[in-house]
Amino acid sequence: MALHFLLETASGARAGDAVTLTGAEAHHAAAVRRVRVGEEITVGDGAGAWLTGVCESVAPREVVVRITARTDVPAAAPRLVLVQALAKGDRDELAVQAAAELGADEIVPWQASRSVSRWDAAKAEKGRARWAGIVREAAKQAHRAWVPDVGPVATTTQLAARAGSADVLVLEPTADERLSIVPLPADRDIVLVVGPEGGIAPEELSALTVAGATPVRLGDTVLRTSTAGPAALAIVSAALGRW
Repeated sequence: MALHFLLETASGARAGDAVTLTGAEAHHAAAVRRVRVGEEITVGDGAGAWLTGVCESVAPREVVVRITARTDVPAAAPRLVLVQALAKGDRDELAVQAAAELGADEIVPWQASRSVSRWDAAKAEKGRARWAGIVREAAKQAHRAWVPDVGPVATTTQLAARAGSADVLVLEPTADERLSIVPLPADRDIVLVVGPEGGIAPEELSALTVAGATPVRLGDTVLRTSTAGPAALAIVSAALGRW
């Protein structure tokens, strides 16, 4: 499979046109992946454009690619949204990385009451930017035509509000219903909510269910916060026929 790289935009690029990788992406292509003149690669903009092309010139600051074909990949429907509670260490980042590879279309950081990690106003934008960087690289590695959006850090109240326009499924080990048998919509976002390592607080679970969210479990065991989201995404992707 050809190596894949990302452009800031592919706008009107078509077969026969040349596109240029610059900055960190050019350095990664030339110095890290060591692409060569004449090598076929794929290039995308993370928003559905998928370009196949041949490298015409390769330098650490600039890689020129002559496009041979273009495909415009439609956005997935329904969209899969992972709400990942902030967690200690790098466990939330591990979940985010795997989610981007496994097919999440949007990732939302959640400041749950039991989250050990706290994003105050000063940390929120920096944390979101770090997650966005992780997501971008993971999506590129997975050869995804669409790079998932990373939303701003959400409160429980904001999550509950999403239940009015989306199917919100809260991963809860004590839930009666199993995710694998819950009916999934074809025309609404599917929002998977993962709590922190201490679990979702009772008042948070109550607020979400009162708003219309459905608690679901993955099985008879309790998964870590870094594992639960990716496992749920795999189950839902199979049920939707994506896999």
